[in-house]
Amino acid sequence: MRILLAALAAFAISAAVGWMLIPALRALHAGQSIKEIGPNWHKNKEGTPTMGGIMFIVAAIVAVAAFGWRDMAAGNWQALFVLAFALVCGAIGFVDDYAKIRKHENTGLTAGWKFLLQLAAAIAFLALLRWQGILSPTLYVPFFNVELTLTWGVYLVFAAFVMVGCVNAVNLTDGLDGLAGSVTLAVCVFFAVLSKWWEMGAVGVFAGALGGGLLGFLLYNFHPAKVFMGDTGSLFLGGAVCAMAFALDVPLVLVLVGIVYIAETMSDILQVGYFKLTHGKRIFRMAPLHHHLELGGWSEVRIVLTFTGITIAFCLLAFVGVMYRYAI
Repeated sequence: MRILLAALAAFAISAAVGWMLIPALRALHAGQSIKEIGPNWHKNKEGTPTMGGIMFIVAAIVAVAAFGWRDMAAGNWQALFVLAFALVCGAIGFVDDYAKIRKHENTGLTAGWKFLLQLAAAIAFLALLRWQGILSPTLYVPFFNVELTLTWGVYLVFAAFVMVGCVNAVNLTDGLDGLAGSVTLAVCVFFAVLSKWWEMGAVGVFAGALGGGLLGFLLYNFHPAKVFMGDTGSLFLGGAVCAMAFALDVPLVLVLVGIVYIAETMSDILQVGYFKLTHGKRIFRMAPLHHHLELGGWSEVRIVLTFTGITIAFCLLAFVGVMYRYAI
């Protein structure tokens, strides 16, 4: 019940914040600059307010504080740890967005600085989970009900790079109206249900709060978008997704629930690599994958609904694969 109440409260808060935030962002001229290399028709979105991720971030903070206090009073700080890591990632995105707005172009922090800051945040988060006894140096393999035990050093290196990769994969997916929000909403529902199934309500409250906040945000972000989440929102979402997986100690589930994030990232990597190897040839019309489909005639709404449907299907598959991770 707390998970559902957190979701409902976050939805109302996000929707209310959006009603006030969008005019404020317009007044501040916090408009998005569109990359020249993107599809030509995306130039019509130039000037749409960005940093709208503040809506679901505020909603998640308030809902977690309101409905997660019981867990925290009992000494269970998992929801707060997940929220803290997501907030750090969101702060990195906020600095990036602010730099873009000041320079009036689509480049903010350098890739190197983003990587180092995200890596430092990931290491700190993992160290905190280990110190609290939440994390184990094992990898639970979905469907096989077996665990691969690693040394702590190997595990932490693996985990840190998985987290950084996940954060940036979600960021890369944020390229169409409603895409990253809709896909991540499905992932939040998965983690909320899984947490309830395992009776780990703390993470479930966070997942419910973020899911409700995203639904409120999508009222303004679904095509045609009145506001974009910006790196403030997309890096927060990436941090939240991977943090929930590690807080529940099932990081390999990200391969399934994050199938869209992975496909988007791999399409970009393959495109760049093939372009360099062949001196100018391309595999896709444009990368990442959603732009390839756009140039193939798919509408933004069709892509969003298809990618969300695929995510829902893989989330159902993931649930079957990990539901017996803990004895119920």
